Parts: sequence; structure tokens; C-alpha cells
Amino acid sequence: MSSLIIDDLHVAVAGEEILTGVNLQINSGEVHALMGPNGTGKSTLSETIMGNPRYEITAGKLIFNGEDITQLTVDERAQRGVFLAMQYPMEVAGISNADFIHAALNAQNNGQAVPVLPFLQKLKQTIQFLEIDPQVAERGLNADFSGGEKKRNEILQLMMLKPSLAILDEIDSGLDIDALKIVAKGINAMRDDNFSALMVTHYQRLLNYVVPDVVHIMMNGHIVATGGPELATQLEATGYSQLAEAGDNH
Repeated sequence: MSSLIIDDLHVAVAGEEILTGVNLQINSGEVHALMGPNGTGKSTLSETIMGNPRYEITAGKLIFNGEDITQLTVDERAQRGVFLAMQYPMEVAGISNADFIHAALNAQNNGQAVPVLPFLQKLKQTIQFLEIDPQVAERGLNADFSGGEKKRNEILQLMMLKPSLAILDEIDSGLDIDALKIVAKGINAMRDDNFSALMVTHYQRLLNYVVPDVVHIMMNGHIVATGGPELATQLEATGYSQLAEAGDNH
């Protein structure tokens, strides 16, 4: 099971308040989409859920599976099943993709080594499923990857690690339609009663392939509207201007 409750969350970066009271609940088995204009706090929320220390929680709580994780480190949250697919994945030339994922699985397994042969078999199957070049396994982590390769690699990590909660921060940005469909295929393959996700996106097009259970709109550091998939469709037609007043009057 997987559930996340965000309770009146306020977050500051370098003394400037970015999130001004976010309330959100994601139940086990649900996929939520978070939309909104640039600079409204969507990526700040993603990083805060994962525990990036640059983002200071000044008020509010994060409750994951009944546990207050507000003060936990990134590693502690990851061990509990929280995963962040980053908007701009880091390049690490000195470690291969395969070694990185294997090390992450070992850490997830309380430091006990995951047998290499089953790991490599699963990695090969997942790489084939995502239509990734098999040589990616031995290349440096995101080293000299295209934007599309980085995003597919994030989904490869997601499918191998099988977290209970995935935060997908603009996983669709910069993707052509073929790559978008493959990324969506990977996300949809994860969906079950023990998995939940928050997808941060600007665009309706991702939601055509990964249909969310709930859509939230963020303006000025808090959520101003929540609805079903039709809310995203409405935004595609009208834009954010009709919601701007609600954000200003928070």
C-alpha cells in the first residue's frame, strides 16, 4: 500500500517562500497529475517530497504510509519507497547504469546484495520493454545521453526499483511522440494497487497516454483547483488565466 498526505506545506528556498500552504492526498493505486504555469512551485514540491535539503519546510507535514517523513533524509525516504524522476537527471560518467541500479537495489534491500544474474536478466527485459539500446546498461549514468535517453533511463530506474510512490517531474519534457509513448508505456506498466504517482507536467499530451485519476492545478505556490482528467482538457482550451484570480486571492 502507498499513501501520501501533504498537510499545509510551506517551503522556502534561500529565505523566499515558494510553497504557501499545499494540501494534497494521494491514495494507494492512484496517479495524480500536477499542472500549472512556470514558477508556481511544482518542481519545488517534487524536490521537497523527496527531501532535497535545499528546500526548507517552514510549516506543515508530509505523511507517507502513516509515518511523518518531514524530517527524514533523501536516503531514508528512498528506503521507504519514494522515488523522484528528475526534470534534469545528473550525469555521472564514472559509474555505469547497471552498477548504479544494482547499487540502488542493494540499498533498498537493506544493504543485502541482490543476486547479479536475476538482476541482469530483469534489466535486459526492462531495457527491451522500453526499447532502449542495450549498450545503455554499460554506459556512464546519463553520460552523453540525449534528453530523450535520460527520460527513458529514469523510467528504466523506476521499473527496476519498483517504488511505492513515484514523483515524475516533467518526465515528458523534450520528448518526441514516439519517446513519449514509450515513457507512458513504462509508467502504465507500474500501475497497480500498491503503486501511486504524482506526475508534474505542463501539457495535456502526456495525460492522453497516462490517464490520471486526479488532476491538480498549482498557482502561486498552492493548489487552486482539483478535478478529474477533464480538468486538464479544459485547461488545454482555456489556459490558466481563469484560475489566476483564485491563486491571487489565496
